[in-house]
Amino acid sequence: MQLGMIGLGRMGANMVRRLIRGGHQCVVFDRNPDNVKQLAKEGATGANSLEEFVKALKKPRAGWIMVPAGDPTEQIVRALGELLEAGDTIIDGGNSYFKDDVRRSETLKTKKIFYVDVGTSGGVWGIDRGYCLMVGGDREPVQRLDPILRTLAPGRGNIERTPGRKQGQGTAEEGYLHCGPPGAGHFVKMVHNGIEYGLMQAYAEGFDIMRNATSKELPENQRFDLNLAEISEVWRRGSVVGSWLLDLTAMALIENPSLSNYTGFVQDSGEGRWTIMAAIEEAVPADVLSASLYTRFRSRLEHTYAEKMLSAMRQKFGGHVERPAGG
Repeated sequence: MQLGMIGLGRMGANMVRRLIRGGHQCVVFDRNPDNVKQLAKEGATGANSLEEFVKALKKPRAGWIMVPAGDPTEQIVRALGELLEAGDTIIDGGNSYFKDDVRRSETLKTKKIFYVDVGTSGGVWGIDRGYCLMVGGDREPVQRLDPILRTLAPGRGNIERTPGRKQGQGTAEEGYLHCGPPGAGHFVKMVHNGIEYGLMQAYAEGFDIMRNATSKELPENQRFDLNLAEISEVWRRGSVVGSWLLDLTAMALIENPSLSNYTGFVQDSGEGRWTIMAAIEEAVPADVLSASLYTRFRSRLEHTYAEKMLSAMRQKFGGHVERPAGG
């Protein structure tokens, strides 16, 4: 099958490579011509403009956008909306806000252009592991894209079938799922990333507790000098907290047990915030996910005014002397 890919960063380029390996034809475009030339050397058809990109695609066209969420995606969707025709499909595989997907889909419907949103998880490892795909859109374009989705997805691999699940029940165990109408794919991916924040925070806090088990504030016979790299490794083997995130943690600890090559400044890409906003709109308590997001905010500050206020109150009511700033 033929697919067009716009945006040849690490994710977009690797997805093209995986598709080419799977026997698909890819037309590629990127603002950086060097990225286009590189993929052309690897078997893709390069385009030097969006107009050239659209002309190189066969009808019904399918153009996959893999650029940063927000204005970059918005601009390309608008531009493609002017160039494509009825029956064509625009696919957004980035991390767009699901409400933007709903709006874009309704706008494109007036031109009878389909809009499909694909929450894509897999990162830089996806080229070999495959990408977990959460898809939103009308049934017709999603079914047409099935060969593409199946190639990008991990497949069943050696993961055992869930007890009670019938063979042929759906595509979920292949690593991709049509979640619902436009917006549903990115909504599910949004919550996925919110959960990811919480899981990462739980691991981080647990390892921090173990790292500080040598604290001089503890009785000497209750202090433990623990090998965190080995603990992460043993937890990978049969533990109920085993996961891919733990696998990556084990890798990082093997490379540098002190993690001195990291600053502790933790960015957030938007989905965590949107997950909390959705929880508020639905009146669903999300204590852990909220706390994990706020911790990321906290990581970017030296000390907040609120923390200084806490120190001041502790000193005033109890005479607690806090460590001075810079001390």
